[in-house]
Amino acid sequence: MTRPTAPIAYPPGVADEAPPPVDAAVLEAFAEVGVPFSVEPLTRAEHGRDWWPLSLASTLRGVVPHWPGVVVSPRSTAEVRDAIRVATRHGLSITAQGGRSGVVGGGVAPTGGVALDLTGLDRITGLDPISGTVSLEAGVFGPDLERVINAEGFTVGHFPQSFDLATVGGWLACRGAGQYSNRYGKVEDMVRGLTVVLASGDVVTLGGRGPRQAVGPDLVQLFVGSEGSLGVITEATLVMRPLPAYERRGAFSVSDFDAGMELCRSILQRDAHPAVLRLYDETESKRNFDLDHCVLIVIDEGEPLLVDAVMAVVSDAARDATVLEDDVVAHWLEHRNDVSPLSNLWAAGVVVDTIEVSGPWSTLGAIRAAALDALRAVESTLVASVHQSHAYVDGACLYFTFAGQPSGDPRDYYRAAWDAATFAVLDHGGSLSHHHGVGRNRSRFVHRALGDGFDVLRALKGALDPSDAMNPGVLGLGGEPW
Repeated sequence: MTRPTAPIAYPPGVADEAPPPVDAAVLEAFAEVGVPFSVEPLTRAEHGRDWWPLSLASTLRGVVPHWPGVVVSPRSTAEVRDAIRVATRHGLSITAQGGRSGVVGGGVAPTGGVALDLTGLDRITGLDPISGTVSLEAGVFGPDLERVINAEGFTVGHFPQSFDLATVGGWLACRGAGQYSNRYGKVEDMVRGLTVVLASGDVVTLGGRGPRQAVGPDLVQLFVGSEGSLGVITEATLVMRPLPAYERRGAFSVSDFDAGMELCRSILQRDAHPAVLRLYDETESKRNFDLDHCVLIVIDEGEPLLVDAVMAVVSDAARDATVLEDDVVAHWLEHRNDVSPLSNLWAAGVVVDTIEVSGPWSTLGAIRAAALDALRAVESTLVASVHQSHAYVDGACLYFTFAGQPSGDPRDYYRAAWDAATFAVLDHGGSLSHHHGVGRNRSRFVHRALGDGFDVLRALKGALDPSDAMNPGVLGLGGEPW
């Protein structure tokens, strides 16, 4: 299938620009090892951006803020190894890329660096129906994975909003979450093994010897969420589940968001884990469903006995809520991956973005109120809203949306909004990110978010990538943050 790389195309003429020249010795070295590469201007421009809203703003102006020196397209772990060795020998940075669907700039290859396009690693290499695992390369796209394993009666159950655009390697690199994560888990819950190429060019195989082990720290999880800063994930083994044979849906309205969060907490702490449990505030309920009260949608799927038990708990917990028609859920399912309003608003001069965080139930209400107040206090903000998208026994993810129409440089407003919301969340005990990752957009906050733990992360970076070649700038490591 054809997959768009960005919601806005570069205007005509960008490919006619004269990007920075590339050292002929670098190109000769890639040719010698036989790894495909391109220095074609439009290819370089496309690999200097992802779905980060600031990339959209640059594209609308016809500006290429980052010109990678060369786009390298390996087809195997061995070719990734060879490409990394060439890059490091010539002092070039390496930015691993998949579908480039990230929204925080983690896939933006810096000017002059190597954009390592991993979509050529697109094979599913093994399926174990007895253990329920699938082994595959990092460049496999979600729909292709599901099509193959669905035919064998399985699903991985990872359905992010970027499902059509993102690769398995991207899921892992950013520690992603799918919309059915309450049932299937986040991607770190699904992974059982990895193959990683380090900055040295060494290839390491991690995990893969069962569902759990106690052999020191979990080295698989060291690289999950590392955003290409510690090494390049080239292969993985994931857990599968039987395709669900049964589904039930429910929709409710509650008087206010705090009451809705209390309802969600009650459901989870009674050990019911519906696949989808999403709560929208009044603003988002009106925008998405044309309803005036906070809307809660619920979906569960799987073994009928278990699903019926979960939905019985949901109905009992929601006995004081107003029951809505199931077509509310159908509407969400139909529109859940539509991101066209994002590009349309930016094209109209409106700055819009989303910020997803998490926190414990005991402080989640304070986090929500503080972040919304902070966003609304930023000059030029038009609207700020929130929904809860993923929930756990001990807390949940809050997903904020903000929009503003500044008269000056939109980047100034954008940065001010992110600063305001992020500091409010961190000050009230929330996390920096739940599933979008850090990228470049959040890198300036990592030290504050991790505290003393940042020194441990920096030491790991120094040990595995002493020359700061691997995706410099993400996670607040190896380069200047945006």
